[in-house]
Amino acid sequence: MAKTQNELETRLGKRIDELKWLYYELYHGDSQGFDYLRGLIDEYYENRSESLKELDREREQNPDWYRGNDIVGMMLYVDNFADNLQGVIKKLDYFTESGVNYVHLMPLLQSPKEHSDGGYAVSDFRRVQPELGTMDDLRELTDKCHKRGISCCLDFVMNHTSDEHEWAKAAREGDAQARGRYFFFNNWDIPNEYEKTVPQVFPTTAPGNFTTLGSGDIVMTTFYPYQWDLDYSNPMVFNDMTANMLYLANAGIDVIRLDAVPYIWKELGTQCRNLPQVHTIVRMMRMICEIVCPSVLLLGEVVMEPSKIAPYFGTVEKPECAMLYNVTTMASTWNTVATRDVRLIERQFNELARLPKNYVFLNYLRCHDDIGWGLDYDWLAGHGMQQAPHKKFLNDYFTGKFEGSVSRGELYNDDPVLQDARLCGTTASLCGIEAALWDKDKKALDLAIDADIMLHAFMFTQSGIPVIYSGDEVGQLNDYMYHADINKKFDSRYLHRGKFDWKLADERKKPNSYQGKIFRALRKLETVRAENDVFVSQANFYPIVTGSNNVLGIFREYEGERLVALFNFSEHPQKVPFDIEQDYTDLFTGEKRAEKDIELKPYGFLWALVK
Repeated sequence: MAKTQNELETRLGKRIDELKWLYYELYHGDSQGFDYLRGLIDEYYENRSESLKELDREREQNPDWYRGNDIVGMMLYVDNFADNLQGVIKKLDYFTESGVNYVHLMPLLQSPKEHSDGGYAVSDFRRVQPELGTMDDLRELTDKCHKRGISCCLDFVMNHTSDEHEWAKAAREGDAQARGRYFFFNNWDIPNEYEKTVPQVFPTTAPGNFTTLGSGDIVMTTFYPYQWDLDYSNPMVFNDMTANMLYLANAGIDVIRLDAVPYIWKELGTQCRNLPQVHTIVRMMRMICEIVCPSVLLLGEVVMEPSKIAPYFGTVEKPECAMLYNVTTMASTWNTVATRDVRLIERQFNELARLPKNYVFLNYLRCHDDIGWGLDYDWLAGHGMQQAPHKKFLNDYFTGKFEGSVSRGELYNDDPVLQDARLCGTTASLCGIEAALWDKDKKALDLAIDADIMLHAFMFTQSGIPVIYSGDEVGQLNDYMYHADINKKFDSRYLHRGKFDWKLADERKKPNSYQGKIFRALRKLETVRAENDVFVSQANFYPIVTGSNNVLGIFREYEGERLVALFNFSEHPQKVPFDIEQDYTDLFTGEKRAEKDIELKPYGFLWALVK
């Protein structure tokens, strides 16, 4: 007991002054609220299991544990992957076979069936959706994952609750304290003032930022009418949501994904996005984790351009999120697939190369949501590409409407006026595997497989943590079953959220199947990346000119090792001059090579290591 008490006091001693100062500044010297928060810190530390405390100590000794080149992530919906949490436990060998040691469990906390927003409308932060299991099942899963060296990530939906949360129910009944947790108004005067400056998130499916209730009251609902925004200017909200976060951390969650974090602070007369108070809240949450559960990391969901993303890392002296999503690169990657022109993504890599090397991004080709075209349209305009027509071209290309396109995707939130639709589809279907199989065209299939593998190789080359969406490792295709939903509960995002097909996944064991070719290639990429320190996040990198707008070049350097990575985004062979004087090793094939002119096959890539 003395040991753990000293441990807690040591951690507190390093952080309590700043934590108290920030809390008092934000909440106007609310000593009672801070004392309550201080009690929560003691409570959740004492209730933390000894095995998790031991993990805390291990990671305190190795604070860069997540910055290496040996972490490979996979994101999945529990029900689609294996029916429920016990089903996931039975599939842990598959993670090991796939080389996965970081698993992002998509939202699984209790939410209303009819208005769940895919689990992002949480009605109880301390219960698992009943059909998925129980909190005990979640604890068993995280414990068994830890024994295999697998970390678990879970979404923490902090901007809002479901309108069926106990706080919302009490607010409907007139409970003044509960109403103070949300933004309630009895007329439209103030909401109308907010609407003058606050953009709409979903103008076609959920217009406006407020909803009128049956009682006549008006409540702020930034995302959907059944998701009520929490008022973080109320210290009770911060304290109780922090307690919910710590509860999940004590269930064994290693990475807390802060959902929609830029939106959490609202201020009249602003856009209610990225306000300074947001950073104060995230900084306090970071310090509280460092005190109670220092093995737990915060992952920020900031779906914005790099200039607005980077501040969520905080500073070296006052860090906030440990990891952020590399959203813009994902969109720019698919733009490059459609245009075959690498210049925009080269520009993006120049921006990324200037960021501090302690920043860790999660890199991915696609996620559970749609692909939004958040590109640098000012730069594109200088190259003859205007925003609206370019978005239309991209959407036409990836839905197979553009002549010669082999992609098969669908649009989400299609606005015919703004032409601002987003894209849905699995990586394999967007690369042309689905179309080739339909046409029974072996040549086209081989080309599509090469494109799929090349894109994954590009993702593995980026600094940070590569995250595969479940099914992409075996080339899973679009699932059109959601169209059969007559109640329209499912939208086009369920095209790529389909049920994991274990029967087709078994095809990975056959050497000549497309599933097997993709699976083995990704495993090799993962293995090579883990074996070569030049892929660590701390490595220097920058784009290099290849002489071809179809070929992206990336140079990486770390402790004397140099890597030249080349990626052909074209269906035609490309020659690239190679001006390194030394011989090099093709890391993917293991061959020693000396030629000075590289010919990349269609959708080919090269990892050339020079020591």
